[in-house]
Amino acid sequence: MKTSRIIDRYEAYCPQELSMEGDISGLQIGSLNKDVRRVMVALDIRETTVTEAIEKKVDLIIVKHAPIFRPLKDLVATEQNQIYINLIKHDITVYVSHTNIDIVSDGLNDWFCRLLSIEDTEILSETRDGNGIGRIGNIAEQTFEELAVKVKSVFKLDSVRLVSYGNQEQLIKRVAICGGSGQGFYKDALAKGADVYITGDIYYHTAQEMITNGLLAIDPGHHIEVLFVKKIAEKLSLWKEEFGWNVDIVESQAQTNPFWHL
Repeated sequence: MKTSRIIDRYEAYCPQELSMEGDISGLQIGSLNKDVRRVMVALDIRETTVTEAIEKKVDLIIVKHAPIFRPLKDLVATEQNQIYINLIKHDITVYVSHTNIDIVSDGLNDWFCRLLSIEDTEILSETRDGNGIGRIGNIAEQTFEELAVKVKSVFKLDSVRLVSYGNQEQLIKRVAICGGSGQGFYKDALAKGADVYITGDIYYHTAQEMITNGLLAIDPGHHIEVLFVKKIAEKLSLWKEEFGWNVDIVESQAQTNPFWHL
C-alpha cells in the first residue's frame, strides 16, 4: 500500500493545520507515493533510530521530533548529516507530527492527564479555532511531594526536578501540564489557577519567576513525550484492522534520551 493512505488516515485524526505557527510538521523526507510494508513510530530520529530502521527494513517512520530542525547548507557527510544521508540511501520516508499531536483532542497532553488522573480538563493556552496546547484540570487533593513521586513513577524516571523553595508539603488540587518544553505557557497556568505546572526544560530564571508568582512546578524532562510511540502505534494498529492494511507496525526501541542522572 502507498504511504499516502496511512498519512491520509493519520491527518484525519491529527491534521497538520493544528500545528503552531512556524512549526515543522508533515512529510520531511521521501515520498507519499512510496510503497509501505513496515511502519515504525519514534520520538526522535538519531543515528540509533536510523540503524534500527535499516535493520528492521522499515519503509516509513512517523516521528514526533523533526530530524531536520535547522536549514541545511549542504549534505556533506558530517555526523549529523549522515543521519539524513542514510535515510535517503535506504529509501526511508519520514513524516513528522509535532505540535499538532500536542494540540489535538485525544492527543499527547490528554494522554498525560489520564495517566496522572487529572480530570475536568480544559485547554491551557488557546492557539486558534477553539484548539490549544497543554491542559489544566483537577486532581484529588495531595501534597506537592506526593504528586512529584507519582510523576516519577508513572513516567518511569530516575528523578524529577522540583521548582519550589522546599515547600513539598503544600496541598495541591489544580494541575497544568504541557509536554515537551512548555515553560513559555506558565503564565497561562497561573491565570487559570494552577497550583502546579508540569513541563520540561524549565530554565533557572523562569523557575525563580514561577516561585515569585506563587506557582510550583515539576520538570520531568522532555523525554516523557516518548508516550507518543506507544499511543500512535496503538492507533495505527486499530486502523490496520479497520481498513485491512497489509503493513507491520513497530515501536522504536532506540534510546534517544540524552540525559541521565547519578
